[in-house]
Amino acid sequence: MHRYRSHTCGELRASDVGTDVRLSGWLHNRRNLGGILFIDLRDHHGIVQLVVRDESSEIDEQLGSLAKESVLRVDGKVTARGAENVNPELPTGEIEVEVTEVEVLGGAEQIPFTINAEDGVNEERRLEYRFLDLRRERMHRNVMLRSKVIAAIREKMVAQGFNEMATPILSATSPEGARDFLVPSRLHAGRFYALPQAPQQFKQLLMIAGFDRYFQIAPCFRDEDARADRSPGEFYQLDMEMSFVEQEDVFEVIETLMTELFQELGEGREVTSPFPRIPFREAMVKYGSDKPDLRARLELTDVSALFAGSGFKAFADKHVRALAVPDTAAQPRKFFDSLGDFAVEQGAKGLAWVRVGEDGSLAGPIAKFLTEDDVKALTDTLGLVPGHAVFFGAGEFDEVSKIMGAVRVEAAKRAGHFEENVFRFCWIVDFPMFEKDEETGEIEFSHNPFSMPQGGLEALRTKDPLDVLAWQYDIVCNGVELSSGAIRNHEPEIMFEAFGIAGYSEEDVEREFGGMLRAFRFGAPPHGGIAPGIDRIVMLLADEPNIRETIAFPLNNNALDLMMGAPSEVDEARLRELHLSLRKPPQVKQAEKAKQAE
Repeated sequence: MHRYRSHTCGELRASDVGTDVRLSGWLHNRRNLGGILFIDLRDHHGIVQLVVRDESSEIDEQLGSLAKESVLRVDGKVTARGAENVNPELPTGEIEVEVTEVEVLGGAEQIPFTINAEDGVNEERRLEYRFLDLRRERMHRNVMLRSKVIAAIREKMVAQGFNEMATPILSATSPEGARDFLVPSRLHAGRFYALPQAPQQFKQLLMIAGFDRYFQIAPCFRDEDARADRSPGEFYQLDMEMSFVEQEDVFEVIETLMTELFQELGEGREVTSPFPRIPFREAMVKYGSDKPDLRARLELTDVSALFAGSGFKAFADKHVRALAVPDTAAQPRKFFDSLGDFAVEQGAKGLAWVRVGEDGSLAGPIAKFLTEDDVKALTDTLGLVPGHAVFFGAGEFDEVSKIMGAVRVEAAKRAGHFEENVFRFCWIVDFPMFEKDEETGEIEFSHNPFSMPQGGLEALRTKDPLDVLAWQYDIVCNGVELSSGAIRNHEPEIMFEAFGIAGYSEEDVEREFGGMLRAFRFGAPPHGGIAPGIDRIVMLLADEPNIRETIAFPLNNNALDLMMGAPSEVDEARLRELHLSLRKPPQVKQAEKAKQAE
């Protein structure tokens, strides 16, 4: 028999009754019932129940005193459970193993939190002991789901004619919109590598090199703050690029991939296909967001024109967005007040509303300020009928979009107009190529500077920059942006013109992107791509609200690795070898002096 096991803990079934087996795993749980000792033994594959019926035996004493999470090797015989003791929730629930021999392979100290139950331990503690946290069923399941997602992606990308390739980790800095992580060079004093924020330039160079269809599960590094859907430090994405394509060709590949992936691993949840295409400006008006959650079956309507010059000062000459919510006749006043409280939490001063009575008249806090013409215009524009309620936001466009976008989703959930257990994908398209910096008034890129403008060079030279659209797109699922992508700019003349509008001289462009420009001058094919985030895909499939629950060893909110102690200090000898000296902020120096004084 094998030194450690003949079977895994999740493998045994009723057909194995009478078999002598050897198992290894962790002591998951223990129960002593009337002198009979029951042990749950757990390994990667599942849980099996062990039983010791002789309370005076050495085995009973040994198993009864071991700490939970000790690693054991046990020998025993598979027996059938009585009908009344079958556990239908376990694949091994029809059998148990009567233990005849025990060997402790790895003893355990007192564990800092419960493994066999979600006991509300704080995240910092969980991350400090992540190797224990990953033993929990939910976390183990999430990590295995991630493994299945990556395996499935690889299979499906190869099936669509893509080739997996690796791009460098040590590279030059790149303007991807976040801070780089820098790596000092020992051989070249005063110079630094940068960890890639994305393989953007390298994958374009692969297209120029003639490889046609590339992908990789790419590690990306960005020195940015954490969010619920963003892990600080590093993340992984399905990075892909393809040559001789237009926007719809990229969409076809990704829609096929995402539809199959989410159908196979989404546990029966519906996946919409084809994915709707929503222009950026339309998304901002209808949903208040460029990553709309389409599970909410409500839309916003711009009613600013109806109140232009109105006597109602709260709406007059402001941007006004209305949200019509049907079937609210039975909703109590608390429904309206609590939704107003929610709007205030989002930054609103309040939430104006009216409701439509059986006779078509409007009632509510602002009804008395609306003229007959206002009521008729609202009724016609919004298609109001008895039972409707209408919520309003007024102010600056961006502010109203943010607040009313959140109210739209929350109102849908509370009023029964929200779909559960579905994946609602969409493409956001037609992003503006440029935007104006609110503080400086300068024109800058709004998205990816390497994108092809719609209309090419002529559009850049003849249109107002703020009216130029780009061949840029985002893929969104259930309100989560999975990725941005674009058809790339592959022509040096267009690149110089676009960067010139954003304030870069030709010398700046040559200096920052000389490698790309040099490649473009030697015959570059039209190409485009996208890079959906692996972590966010798993987060959606696992139905987890926080991305850190899908990553085996994440940093915490402050970008600290509490388990391994990173980032760590480096001694003076190593700093000299790297030609570095430290300039610490005054508050850090003061804290160090205070610590030394202690």
